[in-house]
Amino acid sequence: MTFPLELMWALIGLLLTIAGTFIEASMISPPWDWDSQGISIFSLGVTYQIGAVLLIGCLGGKKAGTLSQIAYLILGLLWLPVFSQGGGWTYLKEPSIGYLLGFVPGGWVCGTLAFRKRLRLEYLAFSCLCGLLVIHMVGISYLIVSHYFIDVPLVPQIFKYSVAPLLGHLVIVCEVTVLAFMLRKFLLY
Repeated sequence: MTFPLELMWALIGLLLTIAGTFIEASMISPPWDWDSQGISIFSLGVTYQIGAVLLIGCLGGKKAGTLSQIAYLILGLLWLPVFSQGGGWTYLKEPSIGYLLGFVPGGWVCGTLAFRKRLRLEYLAFSCLCGLLVIHMVGISYLIVSHYFIDVPLVPQIFKYSVAPLLGHLVIVCEVTVLAFMLRKFLLY
């Protein structure tokens, strides 16, 4: 992939990550419930932020996935309110910053694996799952360090940021996998 194309995907990734921070992921009720309960929408308890990271990795590759997330972190740490609770250097004390820091290697891993083999749905799913795993590993590592240096309660924070949103993140991985597969087929790469 050429550098201008990677730069374009990085910019798209930055914009999608910022927008995804503020868009809550939801699902509709299954069709077999529509007769008795009608069509209802329920929240997955997560936003599309991680979905944006993984999507750009799958579409733009490792450089675009990494650059977009570095730009996102720089914007957020320079007081632009692109993080869910604002921004600025004080955000480094937030327990969730470890997961945001994990976006950089997560985007890189997802982008690397997504373009390693010929385009197949299962390879994209695997790359997204690996990217998600890296994001959570970095986030949990940050929580462990915070526990010892800042006295952040470890188990409740791991539950809040890794265990509780996991099902929603796995649904987003499925969505991103299918969307990335269709877009790459459509864009012929």
